[in-house]
Amino acid sequence: MSSFLIICKSIHLGNTLKIANEMAKILECKVLEPEKVEAEDIEEAEVIGLGSGIYYGRHHTSIFKLLDKYSFKGKRVFVFYTSAFRKVKFLNGCEDKLLNKLRKHGAEIIGVFQCRGESRLLGGVCKGRPDERDLARAREFAEKLKKKFS
Repeated sequence: MSSFLIICKSIHLGNTLKIANEMAKILECKVLEPEKVEAEDIEEAEVIGLGSGIYYGRHHTSIFKLLDKYSFKGKRVFVFYTSAFRKVKFLNGCEDKLLNKLRKHGAEIIGVFQCRGESRLLGGVCKGRPDERDLARAREFAEKLKKKFS
């Protein structure tokens, strides 16, 4: 049985943490903030989820710093995020920078999950998101990972 770990940075309204917690229930794993991760956490996990809200078109800088601090070579990694805006590839390919960096570090990308998340910074966009449908989708995503990698 694979061991799972979720690393999540969720700042403003806790949108991404809601998604991380739903996934963690299914994967039966802990959720850590990037700053709390230790080398043994990475070494012991066979499957790692990296997630955050989207800040200025990309994942939080603490996620990127984690990749510079620890080896992800050979690790199975999934990426997740919440964003107030729809994904439009040429405007905000939000996960591209993170996926490219993971590949450069030798990680195996096994999936990407994204959903909308409320933002009050722009006067209230996507109020009530993630909603129950989003949380159900997160659980389904985690179920597929668990089935495939356990």
